[in-house]
Amino acid sequence: MGRRSLWISEGGPSAAERGQTSSPFGDHSELVGALGKSVRRAQSGQYEHAQIRWSKPLMSQENPRNFPAAFAVGAGVGTLGGLIGLGGAEFRLPILIGLFRFSALEAVILNKATSLVVVATALPFRAGTVPFSEIAAHWPTVANLLVGSLAGAWVGAGWATRLSSAALYKVLAILLVMIAGVLLVGHDVAASGAFLTGTAQMLAGVLAGVGIGVVASLMGVAGGELLVPTLVLLFGADIKLAGSLSLAVSLPTMLVGFARYSRDQSFTVLTRNGRFVLVMAAGSILGAFIGGQLLGIVPSAILLPALAAILLVSAVKVWRHK
Repeated sequence: MGRRSLWISEGGPSAAERGQTSSPFGDHSELVGALGKSVRRAQSGQYEHAQIRWSKPLMSQENPRNFPAAFAVGAGVGTLGGLIGLGGAEFRLPILIGLFRFSALEAVILNKATSLVVVATALPFRAGTVPFSEIAAHWPTVANLLVGSLAGAWVGAGWATRLSSAALYKVLAILLVMIAGVLLVGHDVAASGAFLTGTAQMLAGVLAGVGIGVVASLMGVAGGELLVPTLVLLFGADIKLAGSLSLAVSLPTMLVGFARYSRDQSFTVLTRNGRFVLVMAAGSILGAFIGGQLLGIVPSAILLPALAAILLVSAVKVWRHK
C-alpha cells in the first residue's frame, strides 16, 4: 500500500454538541487526539505528508495587560452608543475581533455578556425618566415582541455555534452593514400612531421579534437599534418610552441566547475572560453615561452618517478577517 497524505482540519460542531465530555483542551481535544494518533502513524511510514490546517484560532486566554485597553474601549464605545441612545455593542463587536483577536464566536459571546451587564444596569438608571409603572402598563407590547424574540434568540445562537468561523465572519459583516442602514434611515423616527392594529399588529410584532432575536444573538447585541424603531413605528410608542421598553424586551431575550450559547464548548471563553468582560462592561456603563450627557451636542445630520461609516469600515474588516 502506497503512503498517503494527511490533512487535519479543525471545525464543525463542538464537542459539547456532539455529546462528548469536555477536556483541558476545550473544543480542540479531538484534534489533539487525532494528531497524536497521526504522529504515530507517520512514524510508521503510513503518511508521506502531514499538515494541520486551522479554520479558527485557539481560544484566547485572559491577559491582565488588556484590562486598561478593555476599559478604554468600553468607555469609547459606550460614549458612541450613548450619543444615539444605544449601548454601542454593534461598535464593540468588531473591536473584540480586530483589536483583541478573539475568534468570531468568542467575540459574539463576550459581546453578549458585556451587553447583558450594560442592559441590566441601564434599566434601573432609566427609571427616573420612565418609571417601571409605565413600562408595566405596556406589558402587552413587551409580551408581543418577546413571543418572537425569545424563539429568535435561541435559533440565532444555535446557528452561530454551528457556523464555521469563516462563515460567521461573513454573516457578522453583512449584519453590520444592515445596522448601518438602520442608523441612517430608522434611528430618528417619530411616533405618529401605530402602523397596524389588532391581529395584524400582533402577528407583525411576533415576526419582528423573531428577526430581532436572531440578529441580537448572532451579533451578541441587545437589539435596541432594531427594537426602538419597531416600537415607535409598529406600536406608536413615544421615543423615550420605546427606549425603556426595548430594554425590557432585550434582557430576557439576551438571557435566552446566553442559555443556548452555554450549551456550546465555546462558552468557556467567558469563564477564562470573566474579569475582562467586567472591566469592559464598567467602561461601557461609564461611556453610556457620558454619551447621554452629551446627547444633542453633535447634530444627528453629522453624527449618524459618521457612525454608519464606522460600521461600514468595520464590516469590511470583519469580512476580510481570517
